[in-house]
Amino acid sequence: MSGNAPEQIPPDEEREDMNALVKGGRTNTLGFVLRLIGGIPFLFIGYRLYGVEEMGRFASAVVVIELFALICALGEKRGLAQRLTQAANEDGPKRTNLIYDAMFASLVMSAIIVTLLAIFPYPIFPNGTSGRWDMLIIGAIPAFALTEILLAAQAYRFDIATTVRARAVVEPWMRSIAVVAFFFIPALRDGGVALAYLAAVYAALLTAAWSFLRTYGPPKGWRPRPQYLVRLVGQAFPLAGADVIERGTRLMDVFLLGLFTSPTAVGIYYFAKEIASLPQKLKTSFEPVLSPVITKNLKTGNYAAIASQVQQVGFWIIALQLGIALALAIPGEAVMGLGGPAIVGGTAALALLLIAEAVASMAVVSEGVLVYIAKKRNLGISITVIVLQAVLTVSFILLARHWGMDEGYLAGGAAMALLLALGFSSLIKALLLKSLLQAPVGNLRWALVWATGAAVLMGQAAILLPEWAELVFGIPAIIAVYGWIIWTRGFGPEDRLLFRKSNKLDEQSG
Repeated sequence: MSGNAPEQIPPDEEREDMNALVKGGRTNTLGFVLRLIGGIPFLFIGYRLYGVEEMGRFASAVVVIELFALICALGEKRGLAQRLTQAANEDGPKRTNLIYDAMFASLVMSAIIVTLLAIFPYPIFPNGTSGRWDMLIIGAIPAFALTEILLAAQAYRFDIATTVRARAVVEPWMRSIAVVAFFFIPALRDGGVALAYLAAVYAALLTAAWSFLRTYGPPKGWRPRPQYLVRLVGQAFPLAGADVIERGTRLMDVFLLGLFTSPTAVGIYYFAKEIASLPQKLKTSFEPVLSPVITKNLKTGNYAAIASQVQQVGFWIIALQLGIALALAIPGEAVMGLGGPAIVGGTAALALLLIAEAVASMAVVSEGVLVYIAKKRNLGISITVIVLQAVLTVSFILLARHWGMDEGYLAGGAAMALLLALGFSSLIKALLLKSLLQAPVGNLRWALVWATGAAVLMGQAAILLPEWAELVFGIPAIIAVYGWIIWTRGFGPEDRLLFRKSNKLDEQSG
């Protein structure tokens, strides 16, 4: 662990990169808050209106849908930035057509996978469907994949606001509103949760497409190039594999619970997982703005700048994430109670999942560089991690069943497996990146320890309150104490720029 942030001012040649990181980081922090506000109603309403079992079946389906969608996105979340950087000397229409190539290849891949899932639907619904409309959820695959590509194209232009609008405003709010609307339409009620998810994914696609067309315009002189597209798909597998495996570590536990346990256990775990995924979304939302900066410095061989940026963004992520995790984990019973008394038994799972997401922050930031400079080794580590997680998850579930434990303990076992696997991933990937860059990349500072201790003390006082007061007063109090210590003891001048206007960076750099 290091001390407080270094006080030196970034050199002139790195000012533009830091400005982009600061602007993107600030926008994504706002986006996280908006996503938090929009996403919670879907969980609360879904569990109260549709019940734990139906939400459990939905959870089992959604994890498979999102994994296949990432395969269809062809790794363009990060690969597109590299291809556009390599084509920097090409004229505008040719570079734009590179994006349309990716979109066309994604649609072809999506059509194949959707057809296969329509014929063999068991992987999506291992515990059966809730109604005749549920199968329509496979239609989310092409929309999800195309949205990833469109948002990556916007991020290359440092437009993170579109990602915030699509993923943090339109998608969660559409899902929350639609899940209520479909419940009150009798003909659609038995598939309301799946239809709400489908509506939200397409609303996000339209939002991303609107901004993309305004930025890049329609294709000019574009036509399918079969040989190039085959080569593109082949080159995409290392990046797509890394994306799928990284996301798979967040989804495999739900899938395995669906195979080995009841929909009720999956429903309990899914509620905890969705709450814990809120800080995880904060973490991954930094990736689009980090990728163009990394590819730019890789092109010039400026490894020292990359290491510095990894440390900077890594600390931002873990500082924000840890505060959110503490605020949600300490009053965990009250948080889980939002979904109803039937899922309060998943409180331990919630705490373990929140810790796991904080632990994973180093792996995610490290992987943002490793996918460019050590693709095969990164993929090998990722495969090892997901196999380790699968073995641990099944082992813990079977052990809990052998001992006759209830669904809450089954969910806790899956959460513990995720925590151990992600901890291993962070350690190994950080050590590999440090070796390759020949520079420190750690994101830990002593201020995190002091802030965590103060937040825990405040939380112990908060849990003495009635449950509604824990949520209304306890969570803000925990965040306030934690945030004050991080701001005063952990944040240096560069860190504080994350919460200031962009022109402040230029003033301090000049």
